Amino acid sequence: MIDSVTNAGALPVLERLLQFAGQRHRLIVNNIANIDTPDFRPVDLSTTDFQETLGEAIDSRRARHGNAGGELRLEDSQQIEFHRNSMTINPEAVGENILFHDRNDRNIERIMQDLVENALTFRMAAEFMRGRFDLINMAIRERI
Repeated sequence: MIDSVTNAGALPVLERLLQFAGQRHRLIVNNIANIDTPDFRPVDLSTTDFQETLGEAIDSRRARHGNAGGELRLEDSQQIEFHRNSMTINPEAVGENILFHDRNDRNIERIMQDLVENALTFRMAAEFMRGRFDLINMAIRERI
């Protein structure tokens, strides 16, 4: 019974989006913390690959269950391994290969842009999820 509520609609999609954005945030913050570390190479996850994987999983779920919900089955990629309630990441080094005198490959403008975009993605997904939970809460309390 509870699975039909928690796997319905956008909740599983929003949950995975929050997980991805949270993992990516840790990587971006680590890149910022090591901006002056010699020999440091920033790492990141491909947002395009994640979006394509998520889109394919949504299309597959719709084909199996229509708009009624159901399990969201995400296929593992080179960078992300999906588990039932979590994910394991394998980030790859990024950069334009412009090495500075300390052999660091950094681009602070790009890193800060990634941080802002990722934070907005996380906040948007969290707001949508909160709205969904508010609807469930109202239904439980039998209020409309």
